[in-house]
Amino acid sequence: MKSWLRLGITASLIGTTLFGSMISHNLPAIALPLEQIMPKLEPIPVFTVADETGAPLVATGENNTQVAGVFISQTDAQNFVQKLQQENPDLGNKVRVVPVSLSKIYELAVNSQSNPNALQFAYVPIEAQVQKAQELMSASGEEFQGGVPLFVATTGEEQGYLTIQKDNEQVIPFFFEKQQLDNMLTNFKQEQPELAEKVKVEVIPLEVMLSTLQTSDDEGLNKIVLIPTTEAIEFIRSTSPNPAPAPTDGQP
Repeated sequence: MKSWLRLGITASLIGTTLFGSMISHNLPAIALPLEQIMPKLEPIPVFTVADETGAPLVATGENNTQVAGVFISQTDAQNFVQKLQQENPDLGNKVRVVPVSLSKIYELAVNSQSNPNALQFAYVPIEAQVQKAQELMSASGEEFQGGVPLFVATTGEEQGYLTIQKDNEQVIPFFFEKQQLDNMLTNFKQEQPELAEKVKVEVIPLEVMLSTLQTSDDEGLNKIVLIPTTEAIEFIRSTSPNPAPAPTDGQP
C-alpha cells in the first residue's frame, strides 16, 4: 500500500482559507509515545465477548496462539453472541458483549508484544464499510488488503489531507464510517467549490494506522483524530451521565 504520510497543502473545512502545512521529513525520530497515542483512541468504543468472569472469549489461531475478537460494531458483537447461543447454548448463554475503549485494547496489545504466548487481538470490521473500501480502492486500480477501513479525504494539487477545526486547532479526521466523511465533504464542497473536483477519498486500515503511530517519525501524526461511527456515538451518548447534544449532520 502506498505511503499515506503525506501532509502537504491542507484545506480547512472551517472557513475558506487554503493554508500551507509542509511537514519536514528531516526531523528526528519522534514516533508517538504511548501516552500520546492513548488519548486518540480513548473516545472510540469497541466491543468484546466475555464470560461471567470478564475473561474474553478466545479462539485458537496459528501456532496455537490465543486470539480474542474485538468488534467495531456493537450490533455485530450482539449478533455473534445470538448466533453462538443458537449453535452452542451451553457456551453462548455464559457470554455477553462488553464495551471497552480502543485505547485499552491497544495498551494490552503493545504491552504483550514481547510475549509470544500473550493473548492476541483481532479486529472485526463492519462488513458494509469493508465493501465501501473495496469499491473505492477497486475504482483506483488497487485492492483492499483487509482490516478495519478508515476513510480520510485529500484535496489540492498535492493532495493534502482535509482538516476540521477542533479545540481551536486543525486536525485530520479519520472516519470509521464513509457516510460521515461524505457528509463532511458535502459541506466542504459548498465552502470551497473550486477544490471540489480535486477531492479524493483514501482508505487506511486501522491496523496500519496504529502501527504507524508507534513507528513513524512524521510530525503530522499528532493531527490525526478518529471519528466514531454513528452507532458508537449513540452508544457513548446513551451511557454518558450528561450526554452532549447530537452533532449536526456532517459535523463530527
